[in-house]
Amino acid sequence: MVKSAKSTDGGAAEASPSPGTVLRIRALLPSLPPAEQRVAQRIVDDPERAAASSITQLAKDCSTSEATVIRFCRTIDFSGYRELRLALATEAGQARGAGLSTRAAVGDIDPDDTLVTVVQKIAYTDARAVEDTAAQLDVDVLETVVEALAAARRIDIYGVGASAFVGADLQQKLHRIGLASFAWADNHVMLTSAALLREGDVAVGVSHSGATIETVRALAEARARGATAVAITNFPRSPISESADHVLTTAARETTYRSGATASRLAQLTVVDCLFVGLAQLRYADSRTALETTYDAVRGLRVGERPKGR
Repeated sequence: MVKSAKSTDGGAAEASPSPGTVLRIRALLPSLPPAEQRVAQRIVDDPERAAASSITQLAKDCSTSEATVIRFCRTIDFSGYRELRLALATEAGQARGAGLSTRAAVGDIDPDDTLVTVVQKIAYTDARAVEDTAAQLDVDVLETVVEALAAARRIDIYGVGASAFVGADLQQKLHRIGLASFAWADNHVMLTSAALLREGDVAVGVSHSGATIETVRALAEARARGATAVAITNFPRSPISESADHVLTTAARETTYRSGATASRLAQLTVVDCLFVGLAQLRYADSRTALETTYDAVRGLRVGERPKGR
């Protein structure tokens, strides 16, 4: 889901067939108090079992109280445990109806998994990250960000590690349709770049965790200088959200061997593609001209192609 100037929910699903309760719980999990985190983790690990459990049993399984379970329900916008159970049961039923396994293809890659199983788990997790991210995007807020990018004098993009590659991809796409954009991954350059932004500019910070210090600081600096700040993150209540005007959330679940690297990157690239296509549509004539011009410029750089005019 996407947030614009207010908190929203988003995250990654373990077994939910569509973005909903489990996605919301996973996205908010890091921001919850320890006792509520235990409840959240129990539900994320096995939503069907939670749906079948009484509040007394769930509290016992999580070594906490029924009052804590009730507080947790209200934190994720349910009036009580009955409503939460109903939502979990409904989503589990939808998953079964769609032929989706809630256990077999999900979860961490185990040391004794066969290569066939590894491939299945990777394919399942990556596909779900893309599907869930697209399904939970708030199109109204996405449109707001697209309009801000289209009108920007300059667009600076910040990200480190795996997120730096996503930032570079966004910069290349924006540059290809004629928008002045720059992607930075060095801490010093990010901050000096942000310090020179002003009203009418846009800064985009990419961070799966939303807690990457370099990216958070750069986005905060850009916002302080008057630029519109956009964050792309998996967790809507993460520190980067405090430095952003608009937060676009992804829905990726990382496993032991893939932390912060693959599923999250694919989810971020899904958001990038949505931004790019939205921009290309909004600026259709200019974008088409720019794409044709740049294509002609690199024509002849593939084996068997001739440069234009030859």
